[in-house]
Amino acid sequence: MAAWKSWTALRLCATVVVLDMVVCKGFVEDLDESFKENRNDDIWLVDFYAPWCGHCKKLEPIWNEVGLEMKSIGSPVKVGKMDATSYSSIASEFGVRGYPTIKLALIRPLPSQQMFEHMQKRHRVFFVYVGGESPLKEKYIDAASELIVYTYFFSASEEVVPEYVTLKEMPAVLVFKDETYFVYDGKFQIFNSCKTF
Repeated sequence: MAAWKSWTALRLCATVVVLDMVVCKGFVEDLDESFKENRNDDIWLVDFYAPWCGHCKKLEPIWNEVGLEMKSIGSPVKVGKMDATSYSSIASEFGVRGYPTIKLALIRPLPSQQMFEHMQKRHRVFFVYVGGESPLKEKYIDAASELIVYTYFFSASEEVVPEYVTLKEMPAVLVFKDETYFVYDGKFQIFNSCKTF
């Protein structure tokens, strides 16, 4: 009888653990190549992992809890994971050099002039990257990761940028502040801090 009770208790515990893992996993999206287009609509916290990586395997249950927590608090940030060995070009775009690597994908696109104007009315200060893939974009992403708590970061095509903006070369980073703009030249400081891009 005692063995049967122990067996029942063990089965019940195993069921609870498996159910907990399934529920938590449901809040972490497995990402693939479509992430490159889909990430534009949301802010993402992404775990880039390798299937063979021991540290990645240890992180998985914790990462599932992060997904559950973000969902339960109503955060707009989506939680995902991506096999960086299968999608190496996307991992490279995010500067992944080891596993696991967690990145916050937070640069939102401005798809139209109307949206651009809306952001100008809504935010006193914001940054816009204009152009395609480049080393400057990588620096922009790094800066956005560090400074997201202070301001807003967007990307836009040249057609979306207001006509009064003059760009001498592409790609470019623009800073809009109080209805004017500055073109990033690699030297200026932001928010009177000692941090320089």
